[in-house]
Amino acid sequence: MTINPEQLLELALKSGTEAAEVYASSSVSRPVFFEANRLKQLESIDSEGVGLRIWKDGKVGLAIAYGAVEPEDLVQQAIALSALNEPEEILLRESTVADYPQLYGQEVTVEQMVDWGKQAIAQVLDHYPEAVCSADWDCGRETLRILNSKGLDCGYTDITVDGSLSAELTRGDDFLNVWYGQSERGNLPPDAIAKKVLQYLDWAKKNSPAPSAKSPVIFTGKAADLLWGVVAIAMSGRQVQQKATPWLDKTGQPVISDIFTVTQYPNFGAYSSPFDDEGTPTQEVTWIDRGILKGFYGDMRTCKELGIKATGNGFRGDLGNYPSPGLFNLAIAASQTIQGDILELATTLKNGLIVDQVLGDGMDLSGDFSINVDLGYRVKNGKIIGRVKDTMLSGNVYTALNQVVAVGSDRQWHGSLYVPAMIVEGLSITSR
Repeated sequence: MTINPEQLLELALKSGTEAAEVYASSSVSRPVFFEANRLKQLESIDSEGVGLRIWKDGKVGLAIAYGAVEPEDLVQQAIALSALNEPEEILLRESTVADYPQLYGQEVTVEQMVDWGKQAIAQVLDHYPEAVCSADWDCGRETLRILNSKGLDCGYTDITVDGSLSAELTRGDDFLNVWYGQSERGNLPPDAIAKKVLQYLDWAKKNSPAPSAKSPVIFTGKAADLLWGVVAIAMSGRQVQQKATPWLDKTGQPVISDIFTVTQYPNFGAYSSPFDDEGTPTQEVTWIDRGILKGFYGDMRTCKELGIKATGNGFRGDLGNYPSPGLFNLAIAASQTIQGDILELATTLKNGLIVDQVLGDGMDLSGDFSINVDLGYRVKNGKIIGRVKDTMLSGNVYTALNQVVAVGSDRQWHGSLYVPAMIVEGLSITSR
């Protein structure tokens, strides 16, 4: 049978648990896929699941189920799993924000997404008829609900539209692949995505040798995610608990360039949310102010153990996970910018490298990295003159973010990160 959250919570409490929480999620997705310039397939993906977290004899247990399941079986499974754990304090919210939207976003039909995919591919083929294009468009609706034995009962429906386009060109033994994607809550026409892909293809018409070892590097917004992703992990309260973050004793001190401010905006963009997966209201928080670390984020338990305020940063990832520290809607702002984006930044360089796509993700909390440039371009005398191949970039994230010499004013969403392109000095460039 499909589980009723109220009945499951009641049954868990009647089974001798001290506290219980039900996290219910249902989703509907209608993706459309294009391959080799043509529509390949349409899919319909429906999912419904529930996670039951209980405390019995002070020990926590988590059981999950998808689709039809007997509530009694789920309760007994959670109780059995709790016996394997050590006792811990019960931490559940009693309430959340009083007034918030019950629906975010607007539905887009499959027919509309098919049309958008065809338009995007047609725009590329008009300029590059030899290109082989793929495109994905998806409209996903997710409904979640959280209720617990302390009286919390909240939930909402989120509709997100994702679109992406890639183009492949083969010239002899030279293979090129470029891609770009966006997410919106509703209308996502293909023009902006197609124009970005065409721009990348135009810059790659010629190949060019990579610049010298210590030339400035422009990270596009897409590539800059690699650097800011490490920053996000370094600010996690979980890393503080494990004494793993290099910023352990850096609160109130400079950690990156003083031109940067890093802020979480709960009501902004395609991934906004009124509360986190524990029901804690999400809040606007500046984590780094003009280069100075202001604090760390965490879920309820992490924040209590660290003696810091919970700010709505407890997320599950999926039903099978306990809440853990997580960031969302992170906006990177700079106090000094150059009007524009990649082209405008390039005009300031006599010699440099643009990095847009990389192979692998060799970055960890140490900040050290050595990555292959999958898509990069040479800048010479302020102009983008061609694509570089067989090039590697290495350095340290924290050092790089203290050696930023220019930032573009235009910002773009890449996942839940709102980020500009920027120029970094001091990185090592090697090629063969």
